[in-house]
Amino acid sequence: MNRTILDFAMIASTLIGYFLSIALLTTSFYRSRANNYLSFTLFLIASLTFLEWYGLSTAHRLIQIFDSLKLDFLIAATLFTYFLFQIKHPLLNGHQYKWIYLPFLGSVIIEIALYLFNLYGSYFDILIWYSKDVLSMVFNVFLIFSGRHFIRKAETISEEKRRWLLQLNLFIIGIIICWILSRVEFYLMNSLFTYYTLWLLLCLFLWWVLYHGIFKLRVITHQKELHAYLVSTKHGAIKTTSHSKRRKGTAVSELISELYRVMEEEELYKDPLLSRLDLATRLGTSEGYLSQIINQEINKSVIQFVNDYRVEAAKKLLHTPSFNKYAVEAIGLESGFKSKSAFYAVFKSSLSMSPGAYRKLQYPS
Repeated sequence: MNRTILDFAMIASTLIGYFLSIALLTTSFYRSRANNYLSFTLFLIASLTFLEWYGLSTAHRLIQIFDSLKLDFLIAATLFTYFLFQIKHPLLNGHQYKWIYLPFLGSVIIEIALYLFNLYGSYFDILIWYSKDVLSMVFNVFLIFSGRHFIRKAETISEEKRRWLLQLNLFIIGIIICWILSRVEFYLMNSLFTYYTLWLLLCLFLWWVLYHGIFKLRVITHQKELHAYLVSTKHGAIKTTSHSKRRKGTAVSELISELYRVMEEEELYKDPLLSRLDLATRLGTSEGYLSQIINQEINKSVIQFVNDYRVEAAKKLLHTPSFNKYAVEAIGLESGFKSKSAFYAVFKSSLSMSPGAYRKLQYPS
């Protein structure tokens, strides 16, 4: 593998890792106690990447000392703690989980002892380094699979959050496997092909965390908080302008009146999987007749009718100052849209502007 490509991947990984760790700590949108641990994890990964990259071209003593500290122990511990906070695991009620930081502390103490007794470069130093290398692999494997087990068993998180955390966990498992294979390859064949692959995979992982993972998880959290707030304050019963759209003086069928009632009182439009069949079944009629009566009396298709409610709900949330702290995508999902792309497409088609532009229009900076 071309060394230039490896250098680029490792430098990119370092910069992305540092950028993410700082963003998680300083941006209010991402700031949380769980993300503090994720931030530290990414900072350590970026630092480890830098040390590995710099160590390829130099044998500087300071680099060797940091490498001997085995930041791998600390990375495993902080990432595991991040998982515990995300799922609100009972271990957090005590201090037992802090014992997972003991291996790193022990590694630091050993390095101090080696330095004080001038044992660097000795047979004992080499034996300690290889022992810690193997133990760090075992420690990482144990914690990452323990974290996966806890995530699967957690009852305090949504399925969306569980899915994302399991994806993150799986990505880490892939990195650990690649890391172990790189060590085996190096020890047995004195080759670095898997080693190069490891750092390219790590670069990909950081990009994934940056553009998908953290933002997506935060949107899920925002939607959950928003939904809980709407339910607790009864603000969730959003009255749209659908009633005003009825033609005054025109008789409205009993079916359409019932349709308006269930949409506004039961908020069926908030179900992103709501289908024409679901709506027809709820009203006790057929899909064909429901489509026909909506087209005749409202001059719209079923999906247009439902999306009108969703757009009106989103507009009201975007127009309410207390919801400014929530991501636009979270508001779209809470209003019943299945995805960000669907929300933006329907909203823009209805108002000729994006949801973000609509929010800025209401509250110009």
